[in-house]
Amino acid sequence: MKELAADGTPVTVTCRVLKLARQPYYRWLDKPVTDAVLEEAYRAKALFDAHRDDPEFGYRFLADEARDAGARMADRTAWRICRDNRWWSVFGKKRGRAKKAGPPVHDDLVRRDFTADGPNRLWLADIPEHATSEGKLYLCAIKDVFSNRIVGYSIDARMKYRLAVTALENAVARREHVDGCILHSDRGW
Repeated sequence: MKELAADGTPVTVTCRVLKLARQPYYRWLDKPVTDAVLEEAYRAKALFDAHRDDPEFGYRFLADEARDAGARMADRTAWRICRDNRWWSVFGKKRGRAKKAGPPVHDDLVRRDFTADGPNRLWLADIPEHATSEGKLYLCAIKDVFSNRIVGYSIDARMKYRLAVTALENAVARREHVDGCILHSDRGW
């Protein structure tokens, strides 16, 4: 609105067109940032400085550090600010319940003997999950037991069947003669 007033359009007309009352506009013009917002920003800055110095700290320790630096806040406030800004401890607790894997999907053809007498006889596969700043990342890697090398892999942000299929297609394309090769994973297929 300041720009319109500078161009010669009266504030009264601008407020009427935008369907705003003039009094809140002038009150905001006098003090554009409220005390609560400013105090919240100071608290967040103190928590961020403490988190940057010690990323292994949880919100309670961060709140203690921020209070030592002069920012007054309750632990609950520190928790809310850390949650909103996604500042977690690098040693965060495991979420969800630890579930046991179900029975093997297929017979275990390897019988826990992870040796091979030649290339392309036995491949091992796994899909680990990696946490990144942008979310989870899944990597499906296929390893040849004889050469101890990764022969195929695939990376994706979602764990779908296509992740394993792409890694297998990648491995088959790199190693042409794979007849009779056994692919073993932790679920025994």
